[in-house]
Amino acid sequence: MKSMEEMLAAAQKAAETIQTQMGDAQAKLDDIEVEGAAGGGLVRVRATARGRILGVTIDESLMKPEEKHMVEDLVTAAFNDARDKADRVSNEEMQKIQGSMGLPPGFKLPGME
Repeated sequence: MKSMEEMLAAAQKAAETIQTQMGDAQAKLDDIEVEGAAGGGLVRVRATARGRILGVTIDESLMKPEEKHMVEDLVTAAFNDARDKADRVSNEEMQKIQGSMGLPPGFKLPGME
């Protein structure tokens, strides 16, 4: 029979391993790119799956002073589309990692949200 100290040490080691794997998974999200679009693709936003914005593209046809408000709305919509896609990809990747570790779906480690 294992002592309480041995069981606690094993639990601590398992927690550290899981934390390392979750950190690696989150770092991987910086390498996954998503693109949000609005206005039929006239405005595009590229972002990482963690939500870091990589670039914005605005079609030249929108570059008129009288289109300013519409461009602002389209940029906002494209950012939100990119954020939604990033959230979906991030959740899918984290579920894959958690599944491979035998963790229940939706399990949250402290500090890994």
